[in-house]
Amino acid sequence: MAYGGFGGFGGGNMQGLLRQAQKMQEDMARARAELDATEFTARSGGGMVEVVMMGNKKLKSVKIKEEVVDPDDVEMLEDLIISAFNDALSQIERTEKEKIPQIPGM
Repeated sequence: MAYGGFGGFGGGNMQGLLRQAQKMQEDMARARAELDATEFTARSGGGMVEVVMMGNKKLKSVKIKEEVVDPDDVEMLEDLIISAFNDALSQIERTEKEKIPQIPGM
């Protein structure tokens, strides 16, 4: 005895699942586009170094205050840049987890 629908699962349920999956995919794409267009700003050294990154993890700008540039201590400046960059990246990743739906099992 054959059951109606798609392979015995009921065609209406399968269509509903497909619509739900398509909506979720559209929501994820919309959230991704919004995140990608968002700017994230991070500062280090009391505002001496500022990094601006886009949500797509592309570096947009780096600003360095003149008074932090010391030719005898380049290593400190490098550390400040790394710190600001990593902070901006962490902001993006936190926002990504909040705004983009997670698919179970992925």
